[in-house]
Amino acid sequence: MTDRSALPPRRLAPLLGALAMFGAFSIDTLFPAFPDIAAEFGVGKVAMQQTVSVYLFAYAVMSLLHGPLSDAIGRRRVIVGGLAIFTLASVGCALAPGMGWLLFFRLIQGLSAGVGMIVGRAVVRDVFDGHDAQRLMSQVSMIFGLAPAIAPVVGGWLLGWADWRAIFWFLAAFGALILLAVMLALPETHPHSARKAMRASDLWHGNVAMLRNRAFVQLSVVASCNFGALFVYISSAPAFVLDILRLNAQQFGWFFAPTISGMMLGAFTSGRLAGRVSGTALANAGFIVCSSATLVNLVYNLLVSAPALPWAVLPLMLVAFGVALAFPIITLLVLDMYPRQRGAASSLQAFISLGLNAIIAGAIAAAIGANAVLLAATAAAFSICAGLLWRRYLRRMPSLPARVAAAADGV
Repeated sequence: MTDRSALPPRRLAPLLGALAMFGAFSIDTLFPAFPDIAAEFGVGKVAMQQTVSVYLFAYAVMSLLHGPLSDAIGRRRVIVGGLAIFTLASVGCALAPGMGWLLFFRLIQGLSAGVGMIVGRAVVRDVFDGHDAQRLMSQVSMIFGLAPAIAPVVGGWLLGWADWRAIFWFLAAFGALILLAVMLALPETHPHSARKAMRASDLWHGNVAMLRNRAFVQLSVVASCNFGALFVYISSAPAFVLDILRLNAQQFGWFFAPTISGMMLGAFTSGRLAGRVSGTALANAGFIVCSSATLVNLVYNLLVSAPALPWAVLPLMLVAFGVALAFPIITLLVLDMYPRQRGAASSLQAFISLGLNAIIAGAIAAAIGANAVLLAATAAAFSICAGLLWRRYLRRMPSLPARVAAAADGV
């Protein structure tokens, strides 16, 4: 394991948080520009939604390779390569002459953007164990939570003085800045002695073995559905903000700021309580908060004809709090099932989550994004499903390996 003194959390958390942020930035910064891009290229709302789904689909597919690749050649090389490709793809998006080229470069962005989140999680477990890992994961989640809050505000601000292409020039600069920070401040955390050669047959058999692990799949689906309750609103943000709440392109912050404040508060709470309250109890509280908030949100939308601020977003703030409270515990449980293949485990978990996100963005959000009641009902369904699966997982815990059961309590 890497010397902890060489990588203190105060130095590592901002860097890993920034790495996790740039993938989310690529989605949310673009939302205020949807009407402008659609007008320039002569496409409709469904086509614009594909700028998100294509990105997420590529993100999900490539996520299967980022982790195993980092297990084989090291974390730092994969992160540096991914950031370089992302930066160049952002330049391609800024110069795109038509919708086809924009979707192509969004695909390339998606193929590279996962290195920050996926490999970053493996870095956390390379360097820290138990409560320290939970605290660092929570700190990273707090910083990551800034992205959806800041990104649409930045996008709206850029549209105030330039056209939509300025957003992609901003993403290119952001990617280049993080690349420089990684090259200067992030050492390799996965030593040669711990590396595992990447072979296609091993990758296939390893993923199949993990998919046959019911606990692994169940926890991955739990995390995916729990975040899906929030992501259905995030991916529907253009319709939710512009059509349902009837705000303008500069007012996306009215939705994202309270929502992401809840996520940051949940991550902060999880980190502060690590070692004081069991991981199981924290996760239970997170699922209860999520389910309760989505049901309150559904009732509100059934009772009013026109959802309005602040009541339309306050329940979503609580949903985000619950998601962030449970996330570090579930993620560490998944990674601790495969201590010698953390990169691969992180990749497959991300693939499952991103696959669901791609379906939400490409199909569900496009179909229901402008209907407040259907949005609320879908979020409630995802949240309740996650909570029920988590309870089922807990009932099976005694039959799981000891290290997995212990990880739930931050050991």
